[in-house]
Amino acid sequence: MKALPLQDGCYRTKPGVSFSKDLAALVFYPKLAAIVSHGSFLAKYARFYGHPGVCMSSRRVFTSLEAVGVRFDISGLDNVSGLNGPCVFIGNHMSVLETLAMPAIMGNYKDITFVIKEELATYPVFSHLLMSMRPIVVGRKNAREDLATVLTKGSEILAAGRSLFIFPQSSRSIEFDRKTFNSIGIKLAVQANVPVIPVALKTDAWGSGKLIKDFGIIDPAKTVYFAFGQPMFIKGRGIDEHLWIVNFITEKLKQWR
Repeated sequence: MKALPLQDGCYRTKPGVSFSKDLAALVFYPKLAAIVSHGSFLAKYARFYGHPGVCMSSRRVFTSLEAVGVRFDISGLDNVSGLNGPCVFIGNHMSVLETLAMPAIMGNYKDITFVIKEELATYPVFSHLLMSMRPIVVGRKNAREDLATVLTKGSEILAAGRSLFIFPQSSRSIEFDRKTFNSIGIKLAVQANVPVIPVALKTDAWGSGKLIKDFGIIDPAKTVYFAFGQPMFIKGRGIDEHLWIVNFITEKLKQWR
């Protein structure tokens, strides 16, 4: 997959035609359905489909969003490209956009997967594409079981050279609540002895739907922001590093607003 054209570790969408909210959704969602259906078919029936295929599908989602006027502002990618070996990405979770767009952003630097909710693994059609990334699936009903699952399977993924993206919040939210932002990613990084890269993001250009949460308005007037911080090896229990990540996300969100 062709890498994003970067300048000083940053990518910014060039100005173009911007659609209204209604028209953006009307144009984008049929494209999304076609991308997901095609990718899911290949993921289900083609054994070769994996990281390259997921990145290809993700890139098509990325460019489809840009085609209706959604602008991306991505910074700090030099912190990712300059890091050898796997890592744990820890970021806030605002919408479905980051899950669908992240492989396109990361594809040329890291083979990544996610920690996902159990219900996502059973989504019609979409689940085949998502599961081809071999994610960690958690039930979110028993916190201890989820922690054990993430630590065990996460360590295996990282030992195999793949990176893992963790959203420590209990659910997606436009507002960042530092009190519910847990330290599960820190614990995994300590156990696996790999660095952490903090990620701040603002993806509310893809809104939540009233009937189906993942299908809301597409608002091209809102810029999508991703910021990747410097990699950190965790010392001790990681209390200071956890606080630094929380502050990094908080400050970025303030800047973007």
